Amino acid sequence: MQADTCKHEFLLDNLFFANIDGPEIQKGKINVVLTVRNVSHAFELSFQTEGTVKIPCDRCLDEMEQLIATSDKLMVKFGHEYTEEGENLIVIPEEEGEINVAWFIYEFIVLAIPMKHVHAPGKCNKTMTNKLNKHLRTSSDDDDNSIEETFEVSEEDNTIEDADERIDPRWNDLKKILDNN
Repeated sequence: MQADTCKHEFLLDNLFFANIDGPEIQKGKINVVLTVRNVSHAFELSFQTEGTVKIPCDRCLDEMEQLIATSDKLMVKFGHEYTEEGENLIVIPEEEGEINVAWFIYEFIVLAIPMKHVHAPGKCNKTMTNKLNKHLRTSSDDDDNSIEETFEVSEEDNTIEDADERIDPRWNDLKKILDNN
C-alpha cells in the first residue's frame, strides 16, 4: 500500500443501525472496508460493503435477511463550506478537515437493497399467507392457487414475476369497452 493510501475496516451491527436512526434498516451485520486515497487535491473514498441486513418481507411483513454486496466511491475535497456537488462529490470546510462517513455508508447499504424483497417461495409467514389467500381473486372458482404459487421470485435479480400472467377478468371487460369506442 502506498503512503498516500490508508485502509479502515468497520463491522456494522444492530447498534450501528439503531444509532443511525434510518427508517429502512434496523438490524444487520455488515463488514465495510474503506480505502482512502489522496489523489491530486481531493480524497477518493472506496467502500467495499458485504453482509446481511434484516428488512420486512413485502408480502408477509415478517423479518427476512437480505444479502448486501456493493462497491461505492465518494470523492471529498476541501473548500470554504460544506456542499454536495454532484452525486459522489462532497466539499468539506478546510478548517474542519474531517468527514463522518456513517450516513454515507448507510445510504450505500440502502441503495443496494432491491426494490422488491420477499421470502423464497414457502418461507413466508403462514398466517399472513392464509389471510392474503382469502383476499386473492382468481379468474375461476376451481383455481385454488395460493399466494405462494401465484408469484415466483427470480433468483437472478430478486424480483417478483406473476407465475402465469393472470389478468383480472374485470380488466378484460374494461378493455372490451375501450375497444368498442
